[in-house]
Amino acid sequence: MALYEHVFLARQDISSQQVDALVDQYRGVLEANGGKVGKVENWGLKTLSYRIKKNRKAYYTLVNIDAPSAAVEEMERQMRFNEDILRYITIRVEEHEDAPSAMMQKRDDRPRRGDREGGDRGDRGDRGGDRGGRGRRERNEEAV
Repeated sequence: MALYEHVFLARQDISSQQVDALVDQYRGVLEANGGKVGKVENWGLKTLSYRIKKNRKAYYTLVNIDAPSAAVEEMERQMRFNEDILRYITIRVEEHEDAPSAMMQKRDDRPRRGDREGGDRGDRGDRGGDRGGRGRRERNEEAV
């Protein structure tokens, strides 16, 4: 069986208990077709970058799946008909991570821009305030 990570967005006006019921519903679909559901992470209600079907926010949920492709296709087919599901994406992965996803980690645990390799450029002494006479006036005077 293949391993998948599946993320779906549910409408903002349903409750978190209804989101859990959606997860249980699709867990049943997967298990009926020979699959298993691993870790489930509820990322909570988040603001969308743009409106989707007149919604400004959505409940994000990540589900780790170990199932044959037919089971995943059936789950996605049923999600298309559900009005509470705004968007979904399923990605095949080589292995599931045991650690919390990047969305669940604390901000302090994530690497910052300067902490990454090559992130700190150091002193940029060659870019001082004085650019060495490359102003507009000087260029125009040279052309005349």
